[in-house]
Amino acid sequence: MSVFDDLAAEQDRLAGILTGLDEKEWLSPSAAAGWTIADVVLHLAQSEEGVIASAAGAAPRGLGADAGSTVDDHAAIMVEAQRAAPGVVFARWQQARQSALAALRTADPRQPLQWVANPLKPATLATTRLAEHWAHGLDITTPLGIEFPDTDRLRHIAWLAHRTLPYALARAGEPAGPEIRCELTAPDGDGTWAFGPAAAESVITGLAGVFCRVAAQRLDPAASGLRVAGSHAATALRVIRTYA
Repeated sequence: MSVFDDLAAEQDRLAGILTGLDEKEWLSPSAAAGWTIADVVLHLAQSEEGVIASAAGAAPRGLGADAGSTVDDHAAIMVEAQRAAPGVVFARWQQARQSALAALRTADPRQPLQWVANPLKPATLATTRLAEHWAHGLDITTPLGIEFPDTDRLRHIAWLAHRTLPYALARAGEPAGPEIRCELTAPDGDGTWAFGPAAAESVITGLAGVFCRVAAQRLDPAASGLRVAGSHAATALRVIRTYA
């Protein structure tokens, strides 16, 4: 399946979960500090509207950071300004995510689209959207005790985390190091997903789902059980991220 199909599947899974929530659950705290579950879904809707704008050639409004602020600060301001009833938020996200996916599917695959930190080709932008929906899916389901099993769609997220390591290192003020190899056990327990050269001196190994949680900053690397070898793997694991 393409990353676009997997993005659709991840969003459909989340839609099914959200459909089953009552208003009290929508307004309950999520695992994203300071946000209710409705706030999380509103943020996803706003982000998808940014994809639509970018695909149309406009700047993705509200997703960047102004001088002296961070992307997270800006996202919080946007959510606070546009809070609405759960049904309104859900409908807004449904409309936005369907339109955004359609725009990504039909965009020129070779032409980068403006995004938060750097222009991204449509398939890579779809990968970031899959990563964000999955991470916020954890934020929604964990406090409610709803099952949210890992799937093979995590392969896209693991690839993204490995691919953007140079950005993560630079953002953390760390010097660029040599190539890092990741050898991750797939959710089915049988397959192995490998990223980076086989001869790399620094290697990260462990469960793909755990690796993705660390990259999404939903799990402390020290508590992850992931194994590091070589002179740069521990630093890479400390700074790795899947979002700007």
